[in-house]
Amino acid sequence: MSQSQLLEKSDLVALVRIRSVTCTGVAKDGRAGEELPSWSAEAELIEVIKGDEAKGATVTIAFHAIPTGLLGPWTVYYYPGEMVWTHLVGKDGAYTTIWWNGRGDIVSHAVITELPTKPGETAEIPKGGK
Repeated sequence: MSQSQLLEKSDLVALVRIRSVTCTGVAKDGRAGEELPSWSAEAELIEVIKGDEAKGATVTIAFHAIPTGLLGPWTVYYYPGEMVWTHLVGKDGAYTTIWWNGRGDIVSHAVITELPTKPGETAEIPKGGK
């Protein structure tokens, strides 16, 4: 999607700080049999360009792995500690990235770069951490 399409079709466009990422489940891919985790990121809204959520609010962003070997960077990952611009769809505090290029510029890099792989595991930045 173009930048104008991303803006038009998104419910929330914001600069977010990822506070934590929790593995919400692992499912086996039907074709390859690969174990694919799903995650939920807790994101603090630092700046809001579009949407009904308020600056300072916390929202969740759901995302999941795809089988290795597929063409393209189709999965959008979020890592604890990073601050990144993103385009999201959803409502009431629960969102997902609108498209594979819906994650924009990184303002601050992640402090944790490995995501949890067991359901219920959480990777989080220290309280008060940036």
